[in-house]
Amino acid sequence: MFIGIVLGGSQALSRSLFSQLVPRAREAEFFAFYQAMERGTSWFGALTFGLVHQLTDSYRPAIVALIVFFVLGYLVLRRVDVRQGILDAGNELPRVV
Repeated sequence: MFIGIVLGGSQALSRSLFSQLVPRAREAEFFAFYQAMERGTSWFGALTFGLVHQLTDSYRPAIVALIVFFVLGYLVLRRVDVRQGILDAGNELPRVV
């Protein structure tokens, strides 16, 4: 239930953040890449969930496997310097980053 509540908002926030990191006049190619990666990896969570459930015959380890993806994503994103990325893209820093 928690993942379902958070997932919709996180997608909107990720697009908003991504738009700030995209250089001007290159939005189409960057968002095309973003969309391709989103579609290309959308099956990965379902596959992992299904495989773990099939191997363990339990939903608990399958849910833990998905939580691991969220934790890994969080750790990767913690290393991103958003302020510097916005400046490197040539965009103006918003008031709140």
